[in-house]
Amino acid sequence: MEIHESAEDYLEQILMLLERKGYARSTDIAIGLGVTKPSVSVAMKKLRENGYITMADDGMISLTDKGYPIARRIYDRHKNLTKYLVQLGVPEETAREDACKIEHDLSEESYSAICTQIK
Repeated sequence: MEIHESAEDYLEQILMLLERKGYARSTDIAIGLGVTKPSVSVAMKKLRENGYITMADDGMISLTDKGYPIARRIYDRHKNLTKYLVQLGVPEETAREDACKIEHDLSEESYSAICTQIK
């Protein structure tokens, strides 16, 4: 199944919340992505149906073995691209926003070259 950019954003946000807070809830995802709770509900249903997440009875969301690698890849890209842009002199907030815009579309070749530069 091809995963779309918006699904990648949701998976990335879940991973970010899990790493930062130790848990992920729909409310936190909505706040983090700047979307409505109904939008999150629809997305979580699709992600759950496709095996990327699980939802506990208490509303806590976890990544599955299928969802985690996608979330990790996008989140790592985001962090590395942000770091690269900051090294170029871009203000951190702008760098984070721009990294989010390009993290999905950048070729693996270009991304690898950037990773080489920031090491």
